[in-house]
Amino acid sequence: MSAALDHPAPQAAAGASLYAAHQKVYAREVQGRFARLRALAVWALLGLFYALPWVRWNGRQAVLFDLPARKFYLFGLTLFPQDFYLLTWLLTIAALSLFFFTALAGRLWCGYACPQTVWTEIFVWMERLTEGNRSQQMKLDHAPWSLAKLARKGTKQLLWMSFALFTGITFVGYFSAIVPLSGRLVRLDVSFWEGFWMLFYGFATYGNAGFLREQVCKYMCPYARFQSAMFDKQTLVISYDEARGEPRGPHRSGMPAPKGQGDCIDCTLCVQACPTGIDIRHGLQYECIACAACIDACDSVMDRIGSPPGLVRYATLAGLEGKPTRLLRPRIAIYAIILGSLLTGFAYALAHRMPFDLDVLRDRNTLFRELDDGRIENVYSVRVINKDQHPHTFRLRAIGLPDAQIDSDAPAQRVPAEEVRTLVIRVRIPGGEQRGGRTFRIALEALDRPDLTVTSSARFLAPQTQENP
Repeated sequence: MSAALDHPAPQAAAGASLYAAHQKVYAREVQGRFARLRALAVWALLGLFYALPWVRWNGRQAVLFDLPARKFYLFGLTLFPQDFYLLTWLLTIAALSLFFFTALAGRLWCGYACPQTVWTEIFVWMERLTEGNRSQQMKLDHAPWSLAKLARKGTKQLLWMSFALFTGITFVGYFSAIVPLSGRLVRLDVSFWEGFWMLFYGFATYGNAGFLREQVCKYMCPYARFQSAMFDKQTLVISYDEARGEPRGPHRSGMPAPKGQGDCIDCTLCVQACPTGIDIRHGLQYECIACAACIDACDSVMDRIGSPPGLVRYATLAGLEGKPTRLLRPRIAIYAIILGSLLTGFAYALAHRMPFDLDVLRDRNTLFRELDDGRIENVYSVRVINKDQHPHTFRLRAIGLPDAQIDSDAPAQRVPAEEVRTLVIRVRIPGGEQRGGRTFRIALEALDRPDLTVTSSARFLAPQTQENP
């Protein structure tokens, strides 16, 4: 019998909890080149998010995902559901870009551009504005409730909720035009779904950036779990130079470290600055989001004690082991080639996208009709999609069906810019020339652009030939 069965694990004491309560991380504010880079990224990305819905383009909102009309406006580009392959293409590029930059320099996305990081930075800034720095926040949280504490906590919550609601309104503004939405919001005349998504997205922002914070990165984000599959010893990661820093111990400012002692004075500022609460001196950990706050904190200490910076720095594991560092390696080259090819193909597809499209659907109520003059007729529903920013007049013709004629209520159909027109057409052929079913194509031509033609396949049905007994 196994030892585990011979000696069962001790039971938890009565009343003891097996769940460790979450301890809030009070991240110390640091200054440095990476802090300035993060601040620049936060203001640039948030500025883009909040300002973009208000940008006008040719009399309309520049970026608008109009779901009821099935149109997606991106400045001078109007996308329809038929262009969904472009979205798939773009998502593939985004995923491969994540792989490329992760293999090259670790979790750059997490540290500088992830929405969770960006919004958390703003919420932490509002917390420091109302409650003070790290030590003041800790003291305030442990102090008994008073009017001063209630005022500080209440002001922080008011700022958080206002900013979260503003975020929710802006998010909905990408799907419902922001200018009329703002007017209806003032009159409290928004629809149920508009109000629902404002509150839902606002609550998600409030909860994730205000309370969950690093728990999203550590426990909820799947990227934290599979990032190690993209790392190798040549990946740039934030590392502690153990050979230089150990053994730790204090030494006098401006003086070299005592003999046999490393440069790390064990001040723990790198731990206090970490937004996820880890100790980078314990090596690479999946909780690290590569924000580089520990680098700024450690460099400031090295500057004060007169030691060179870089005790904590971006480095490769191979470099720390004294081996050659090779940032350009086969994996990076393959990612770069594939990514470059996808970007080139995407740009080509956008530049050569057809300005109009055609959808054809047979009338399923009647397979075919035999007219009085002996001709056979099939009925189709045709959708003409003008993706261009200019109106066009279109005509239809049949290809691959001898002597076919197309009859419709409007032989030449004028379609306004960025609009869709649905019409019913009747395709007729002489009787006796076609029996059974046959595939052909319906061509759509713009009268003012005869060089551009799009086609869509269709099926023409006729009576079967009857064999003599």
